[in-house]
Amino acid sequence: MKKLLLYFLLLISGNLFAQKIICDNTDFADAYKLAINTVDINVRRGILAAGTEYGGEWTRDISINSWNGVSLLRPEVAEKSLWSVTINKDTIGHQYWDKILWAIAACNHYQVTGDKVFLKQAYTCSANTMKELEHSTFDSKYGLFMGPSVFNDGIAAYPEPVYEPLNFSGGVLDHKGSYHIKCLSTNSVYYAAYIALSNMSGILNIDKAITEGYLQKAETLKKNILANFYDKEKNTFSYLIDQNGKLANYQEGLGISFVVMFGILDGEKANQLVGNAVVSKYGITSVYPDLPRYSAEKPGRHNNIIWPMVNGFFANAAVVAGNYKMFTNELNGLTRLALDADKGDYNFREIFNPYSGKPDGGYQAWGEERPNYHWASCTVQTWSATAYLNMIHYGLAGIRVQNDGISFSPYLPQNVHYLELSDIKYRQSVLKIIIKGNGSTIKSFLVNGKPQSGHHIDSTIKGANKITIVLG
Repeated sequence: MKKLLLYFLLLISGNLFAQKIICDNTDFADAYKLAINTVDINVRRGILAAGTEYGGEWTRDISINSWNGVSLLRPEVAEKSLWSVTINKDTIGHQYWDKILWAIAACNHYQVTGDKVFLKQAYTCSANTMKELEHSTFDSKYGLFMGPSVFNDGIAAYPEPVYEPLNFSGGVLDHKGSYHIKCLSTNSVYYAAYIALSNMSGILNIDKAITEGYLQKAETLKKNILANFYDKEKNTFSYLIDQNGKLANYQEGLGISFVVMFGILDGEKANQLVGNAVVSKYGITSVYPDLPRYSAEKPGRHNNIIWPMVNGFFANAAVVAGNYKMFTNELNGLTRLALDADKGDYNFREIFNPYSGKPDGGYQAWGEERPNYHWASCTVQTWSATAYLNMIHYGLAGIRVQNDGISFSPYLPQNVHYLELSDIKYRQSVLKIIIKGNGSTIKSFLVNGKPQSGHHIDSTIKGANKITIVLG
């Protein structure tokens, strides 16, 4: 039955001859194929939807999905989707607090495609939006941006007093304190967006003062993130500052992932932060531990529960920190969640229970009209799939797309010894990437059979190219 479902997804997607994977770990290969076809099945009129039960209107979904692999695998879909959530290609639209994710995705899209026409308009759109957000959401007292945490548009992610017990709405913005909170993940995204704006303006040869100005703003924001959220002695980060100025000392999965991914914290401290994170049997949860009104029996929809998109970013952070044990745990965990018969059963679901691994939408808010309302976990979810794609591309294959090309830093854990990805389109080239061995130390690096002194291909590369990497 599972194999038939996988074949069905392949067939209806129309991409039987798209990117291919050969791997001696057949579960990794199956999950990768399933992830690609989850993306393809969710393309509607050229725009990528969030899932089979959702539309394509969320800026965060489209940005994260483009950034996590769609720009590389389906660049035309990524570009059309990115523009679809803007207002006349002039400013970024939809929910305000984390929409600046779009700037990071746009910069990545240029790095993958080399399209300077796209880059020029994307820079203008991102710069206009950042200017608006600096005016409307910046709290000068803290030097931080206000608003909810990344993707957490449900009140189940928030403790009191952000959550109002007598307010039975599940939407975070219906709880008035949410407008004035400052969150770790959101401010980390603003930091990365400033870096992306500086990068884009530099490529376009825009006024040097503007390019340097974005870097200065990024550095100032980084200092304020560390000053307000970071406990040096414990080497931990708080989740948020509430509307009364009080810290909420919860572990935010995306927050700690982003501070490591973006270099807000680096070196051994980053490795320790990742290594000391509390993770469930199947990977890190969104916000840990349970808020007082939730429990293992009644998990909060955006609280101590697994959203695979978060797991993908935490896996990315683990690789950046050099903590391959945590990366491998997340990769194995999401593989099981996607494939196992008692879990996803060959389906990248939206949310999973961290104890059983079963699909579980959790609880949000409830009142007299629906005292025990339990949400569903939607099926065929795009950002759950692209999280897996990024685990394979960034984690196993070690693909690092940059302005001037791709560098490679692969890692193969003990349960895989051979990985081959083919028909990977990069700018004017088509790549076949072959990785053999174990670990992260590159023993040899060949391009079309010729040894190379570095582990890099240039952005000007053309035609069909085979990259062979032996680890030892």
